[in-house]
Amino acid sequence: MFSRDRARWALATLLSVAFLSAPAVWNRFPLLQWDTGGYIARWYEHSLVISRSTAYGLFLNAGSPLGFWPVVVVQSLLTVWVLALTMRAVGLRNRPWLFTSIVAALSVFTTLPWLTSILLTDIFCVIGVLGLYLIVLHRDVLNRSEHAGLIVLVAFSAATHNATLAVQGGLLILAVLLWRVNRKWVPGRRVASGCTALVLGVAMVYGGNYYIAQQIAWTPGGFSLSFGRMLQDGIVNRYLDDHCPDPYLRLCKYKDQLPRDADEFFWGSPLFDKLGRFAGLGKEMERIALGSLTDYPLMQIDSAARDTAQQLIDVHTGEGVENVVWHTYGIIKDDLPQLVPAMEAARQQERPDGLAHVFPLINKLHYPVALGLMALLPFVVLFAWFGLMPFGIGELAAVTIVALLGNGFVCGALSNPHDRYGARMVWLAGFVVALAAAHALQRLRQPRVKPVPGAEPLFY
Repeated sequence: MFSRDRARWALATLLSVAFLSAPAVWNRFPLLQWDTGGYIARWYEHSLVISRSTAYGLFLNAGSPLGFWPVVVVQSLLTVWVLALTMRAVGLRNRPWLFTSIVAALSVFTTLPWLTSILLTDIFCVIGVLGLYLIVLHRDVLNRSEHAGLIVLVAFSAATHNATLAVQGGLLILAVLLWRVNRKWVPGRRVASGCTALVLGVAMVYGGNYYIAQQIAWTPGGFSLSFGRMLQDGIVNRYLDDHCPDPYLRLCKYKDQLPRDADEFFWGSPLFDKLGRFAGLGKEMERIALGSLTDYPLMQIDSAARDTAQQLIDVHTGEGVENVVWHTYGIIKDDLPQLVPAMEAARQQERPDGLAHVFPLINKLHYPVALGLMALLPFVVLFAWFGLMPFGIGELAAVTIVALLGNGFVCGALSNPHDRYGARMVWLAGFVVALAAAHALQRLRQPRVKPVPGAEPLFY
């Protein structure tokens, strides 16, 4: 690029990072959630706990000397980088002011800046998906350093959360199937690059867990989360009614005391604590989850379908960003006491309700917009199919639909629906619709060329 272009992109990047960091700056401290403390604690406790990535924990602790602000900046910069590469891939290259306008719009109308400003893995779900999309479908627009950087980003994203890895894995399986159907659509070398990224992500999980806990082990989770979904949908109670008494099932004794809310059972139940939590009940929860799959297949299919559909519309901004995250507060006070004054001066901590008064107002805008943006995605695909939209934008819209459905299934059917899980993915629909709108405006502004008699017809 010419020096003037570089200056424009530098300013566009600076403004975009400012937009994406705005909630943290307004809060006076990076946003915290209940799960945040679990990631931070991995470095200090040297142990593995359910769904707490050691890779992301190391990332957080690397930014802790400067009050976690480097984490917010890096999350924002990575998001800006991947979005800019995606714009290049769909034919909107070297448009810094358009790019900044899109980021600004996403920052107002979607949950995006609340993801880049919080100390959670959620932002890596979408930028990991976009990174995989670029590696597999648009290697031709990337230089070598960008390609290598995206492979590392996709790998790290996969290592931050099992659900993110599952969504990426599903997309990669689909790419392999397309390669088998027509190798011109998805060249084998590009599929191999995607596989390399996910294999590297798996290696990061094992490497991080060994570095932190001296264990060659996968991050705990899996069947326990599925057990929670089955508990919530009444399947666990059905299984216990049909199989108790059983000397190998301790839950038989307490089957009438089980709550029908998985979060209440896992995080607020004295009974769960009494039975040893995940370590003490892990094998039993696995047995019940697997047994329920074979005993009640139709019930499982119905439950999974309903929970997937529920997850697709559970997309409210701000779930868990409140002033009752005592575990996270305790971890910071015990292990990073130098950050306590700044943490306690934040808006999230200064009010008894935290930010609970903010999100109902935000969701009056964000929630209907999110549902509307998802509803527009099939139309973007259709417009591209009939030649009214560039193929690249339609392709990205199709990938987004598949990613949303995959995220809905992984988080809704394999775990249980939460607004946080849906909100972390839904803003991608806004990005796609913004690209489609930008193209439509560009096409309207182009002067129409009058056909010359006898000349070949011109097509856009």
